[in-house]
Amino acid sequence: MATQKTIKTTPQPAAKKAATEQNTVKLDFAFGRENYIIMFAGLVVLFIGYLLMIGGADADPTAYSDRIFNTRRLVIAPITILLGFAIEAYAIMKNPTDKETAQRTE
Repeated sequence: MATQKTIKTTPQPAAKKAATEQNTVKLDFAFGRENYIIMFAGLVVLFIGYLLMIGGADADPTAYSDRIFNTRRLVIAPITILLGFAIEAYAIMKNPTDKETAQRTE
């Protein structure tokens, strides 16, 4: 009758390294760095558009004021806000560059 011996081996340093590489989790963000920068710029443009739209409060709320019908509030501010939303849409739809994609796949 042949007997079998069980030999316990300790993992080698290379095997430990491979085991830890398998257990690591890479954080893969939805967008690249450039996308986030463009998104932040879009938020700044939106903020400026909303700032252009505010103001003109009178001490007497029942008094009529023509200041609510000025060009800044009716034309410039909405165009600025639409531009901000367009920048945000571009930032979301833009593909990351090849350099960023190469960094993510490594």
